[in-house]
Amino acid sequence: MSIDRVVLIVLDSVGVGALPDADKYGDEGSNTLGNIAERVHLKLPNLERLGIGNIIELRNIKSAEKPEAAYGKMASKSAGKDTTSGHWELSGLILDKPFPVYPNGFPKEIIEAFEKEIGREVLGNKPASGTAIIEELGAEHIKTGKPIVYTSADSVFQIAAHEDVIPVQELYEICKIARKLLKGEHAVGRVIARPFIGKPGNFVRTDRRHDFSLVPPKPTLLDAVSEAGLEVMAVGKIKDIFAGRGITRWIYTHDNMDGVDQTCNFMREGKIGLIFTNLVDFDMQYGHRNDVDGYASALEDFDARIPDLLDALNKNDVLIITADHGCDPTTPSTDHSREHVPVLVYGDRIKPTKIPTRSTFADLGATVADLLGVPYNLSGESFAQTIIY
Repeated sequence: MSIDRVVLIVLDSVGVGALPDADKYGDEGSNTLGNIAERVHLKLPNLERLGIGNIIELRNIKSAEKPEAAYGKMASKSAGKDTTSGHWELSGLILDKPFPVYPNGFPKEIIEAFEKEIGREVLGNKPASGTAIIEELGAEHIKTGKPIVYTSADSVFQIAAHEDVIPVQELYEICKIARKLLKGEHAVGRVIARPFIGKPGNFVRTDRRHDFSLVPPKPTLLDAVSEAGLEVMAVGKIKDIFAGRGITRWIYTHDNMDGVDQTCNFMREGKIGLIFTNLVDFDMQYGHRNDVDGYASALEDFDARIPDLLDALNKNDVLIITADHGCDPTTPSTDHSREHVPVLVYGDRIKPTKIPTRSTFADLGATVADLLGVPYNLSGESFAQTIIY
């Protein structure tokens, strides 16, 4: 289709309304973007002109008479509502079985094996907010040197440690040990290193977080693109989510704005292929903390950077903006929410038309492969023909 490059940006957790099966996950009424717009007078002029208000009704955001992007929304077919399954489905891999979760903490045999391997006892071993548990157990951790293990409603084994007690590189090695142990029925989606600094009463998590994901069990869009000889450039935690599989180059980021900067840097290089970016702050900093105002500000900050992204596009480039799940900060839950995700597709070759609601995120992966002209036999049905000039 003569498209040289696709820039795929995932606004982590920016969902646009509950899926039909949301009640099975306790997420009835969740609508991350819509509910934030009800609470805060959002100003998103650039997303508005692309067509974000044409996807769902949003208070104070107009439906564009002539949207500049193709627009629509997608449902998830994968079991679960986590980051890994969402990104994998976007890339053509649908999971029929959810990753295991541990609402009562990890079983004794897992913790004992982990403690034996790392030569330390652990603290915690329960579901918790990351900021709350370091406030609760941080002082004891400093005193004893025991790492803090915790989980959430997601399939994660998180390990928090003060950087002066367990240096970051040692924390990463401890996480690698956990990753090797957590397999089979206990194959959690991610093991996450959560380093922090500070003193009791004033602990702060640092940006040296690192995710150790399962390797995708089957090929994904990233494999299809790289095997076709094109670049797959990963920005943010994309490399971690795919455990490096199918990625030719990558860069980690400090925050959303750094993520946009690094995306633009890759774009200016002019190499053909796929730039795949995750902007995690929406989810990590605001969604999980039920910080409605912070989430709204982050949305407006991203909106203000859209002109930079559009300016960096070449004539045969396509920009796609989407999400991986919801994390509605207006609900009592602090966990991810089972939601539709938006899709905006922009470029000189793209018709600004409505995209019929897709039954799986995997349709996006098939579409990206179609646009780039690479062989693709994974899940999903391309809608490229309906949006390309």
